[in-house]
Amino acid sequence: MPHVGPLSENSKQLSDLLKVGLVNRPNDPALVSMEGVWSWSDLDSAANRLSANYLALGLEPGDRVASLMPNRTALFVHYIACYKACLVLTPLNYRYTAPEIDHALDVSDAKIILAHAERAADVAGSKAGELPLGIVWYGGEDGRTPSFDALVKAEPQTGALPAIDSEAPAAIFFTSGSTGPAKGVTHTRASLSHIFESAAQSFELTPNDVVLPGSSCTHIGGFSFAMAALLAGARVVVARSFDHEEIGPLLRTTRPTLLSMLPTALLHLIREHDMTTADFSSLRLIRSAGDKVSAELEKEFAALAKKTVREGYGMTEFGLAALNPPGGADKLGSIGLPAPGFEFSIRNDDWNELPADEQGRLWVKTPTQSAGYWNDEKASAEVIRDGWFDTGDEMKVDGDGYNWFCGRRKQIIVHDGSNISPQEVEEALLEHAAVELAGVVGVIDEAHGESVRAYVEIKVDAESPKMGELIQFAKARVGYKAPEEIVMIEKMPLNPTGKVDRTSLKKFAAADHAHHV
Repeated sequence: MPHVGPLSENSKQLSDLLKVGLVNRPNDPALVSMEGVWSWSDLDSAANRLSANYLALGLEPGDRVASLMPNRTALFVHYIACYKACLVLTPLNYRYTAPEIDHALDVSDAKIILAHAERAADVAGSKAGELPLGIVWYGGEDGRTPSFDALVKAEPQTGALPAIDSEAPAAIFFTSGSTGPAKGVTHTRASLSHIFESAAQSFELTPNDVVLPGSSCTHIGGFSFAMAALLAGARVVVARSFDHEEIGPLLRTTRPTLLSMLPTALLHLIREHDMTTADFSSLRLIRSAGDKVSAELEKEFAALAKKTVREGYGMTEFGLAALNPPGGADKLGSIGLPAPGFEFSIRNDDWNELPADEQGRLWVKTPTQSAGYWNDEKASAEVIRDGWFDTGDEMKVDGDGYNWFCGRRKQIIVHDGSNISPQEVEEALLEHAAVELAGVVGVIDEAHGESVRAYVEIKVDAESPKMGELIQFAKARVGYKAPEEIVMIEKMPLNPTGKVDRTSLKKFAAADHAHHV
């Protein structure tokens, strides 16, 4: 039988996002950053002006509004304005190059883009200037028009906003593109509302919480974490970057109660010499997702912060799907229990449901599910079966209903008929005192199908171990799954969301294979 998270009582709409804060604490801070503070009332008023002025530019409900912005409080004003004007917010990864910008603009058929002035060179090299309504610039004092600041400050000529259709598109988020060109995941106003409500319940958010999303709010993880906080009337701390020079001072000055970071960024944070136990003392929950939380990260974080990292799981297509619950048991290594409103079913290749402790493919059914991929019916149909979404992830569930991530189906290494998860091997290598980051991929092997190759980045100032030593170190922990070879690299490639980029590592391996053929 499918195992189910408690149903979300979704009664709120995107138009009510700020309602709890506005009713209870209109003059208290809603958004806080190193740059300044927005009260609930100021945030709502600014978003009202911006929404009306967006429509005055010639935008109409349903038009896609792209953004190329880093984490800034202005980005949240922009998002809320799009909700109010019934525009389809279309965030682009801030690391996108000109060709990637063009791909996203082409797929979404955006009418306009909000862009930070520091990305002017890449924007100029893209098709952004050819959009029907051009570019709205944020930052810089070079006279570019229209400017974001002007649109936020100007009193609109009309206050009329369009009627709301809960099934209308509200957002397009682009996938990481790890298995092909990035697809535009389309969320409706209803599915976004469900995502925010489910996340707010998962994190047990209250108006007394202070939430720090330590990752980009152009991706569904940071975005939904922050929006769930606003929905609950909690204060959001906006980090402009995700290194210790930004996160450290924010932890000390804003005293957040919840922190969410990618595993790689969190590992770098706690390894900085000036971070102390006191820096983490205000936190009641530290959540990490987006990639596997290694045992080494859990160990180092517990030693410094005297707390555990609660692992979770989610996808762009449906938001946060599982979490080790704040008020329940935290099973280290597990992604936790299904989130409110989620049904999980683990099945074999014949689509038969599997019993507890048997590994299979995870299928999900949830009201948070996206409406599909923008203008790509074929890709949408490929991941849906009888209302269930195919995650493509290998998973198993234990007798308590906790789920255990076993790897991406497309990244599983098949060695002599055995399935090997790259994450498990990476975790073993990360336990070595000299290893900073590890990435594991399969390489072509005529005798064994695939052999296991690990790419390793050594910590600064650490003595580099010999390859044989590392292999034996891993073998003592994962046995036959240990890598046959290890390649030391100066800098581990990361994908646009900050995860170890196994796609690039596969390309390295393929190029090396071709060279030796």
